[in-house]
Amino acid sequence: MRVGLFVTCLVDAMRPEIGFSTLKLLEAAGCEVVVPETQTCCGQPGYSSGDRKAARALAEKFVQEFEGFDYVVIPSGSCGGNVKTHYADLFADDPAWSARMARLAPRVYELTDFLHSVARIRDLPGAGKCSATITYHDSCCGLRELGVQRQPRALLEQAGVTVTEMKDSRQCCGFGGTFAVKYGDISSAIVDDKCANIQASGADAVVLGDLGCMLNIEGRLRRTGDDKTRVLHVAQVLAGDI
Repeated sequence: MRVGLFVTCLVDAMRPEIGFSTLKLLEAAGCEVVVPETQTCCGQPGYSSGDRKAARALAEKFVQEFEGFDYVVIPSGSCGGNVKTHYADLFADDPAWSARMARLAPRVYELTDFLHSVARIRDLPGAGKCSATITYHDSCCGLRELGVQRQPRALLEQAGVTVTEMKDSRQCCGFGGTFAVKYGDISSAIVDDKCANIQASGADAVVLGDLGCMLNIEGRLRRTGDDKTRVLHVAQVLAGDI
């Protein structure tokens, strides 16, 4: 199957190694992977901030770049949720674009959902390579907009990774994009609760599927003196790049 990989602008700018781990996993699943060089942002920041014009322009760009693939895979629940859930709203007043998006949407998948539900990957590159005990954080958009919860845990179990569930794994980390900037005190209180639950689990690392949450959690852990708990993207663990 021919897969278009949407790397996400945050991964591209901040942690490109996540993109390479994603590529390794997709190729291990037998996919022909194409990374369109003109890709940029899915438009989520603009959409969430009310800038529909900018968000619509990026949504059109995304559809044009990816509608020719069998599947589109995104290593981010928030970007995947924006595309699958909110593009329909952006195109609601345009029948032609709505139809194009309706054809594309069923082929857009978050990474772990695609690997588990579509590709049904058997040989994970990272199988048997992670000896650390981990706990898993369910990122809000992936969980609530895409139903991603069981899939990453199933893949981690398949890779032989021990998962110790933390208290309130489904609770927000407090990032929420510009929410963390506009409501800093509230965001800090939320992420403090998340960090406390991670530490109380006794895990060596917290694993998750969204870089925004990763940066928020890791930043708070380090600022409060925890320089031991690792913060990893699920793609890195499954690919053995840790």
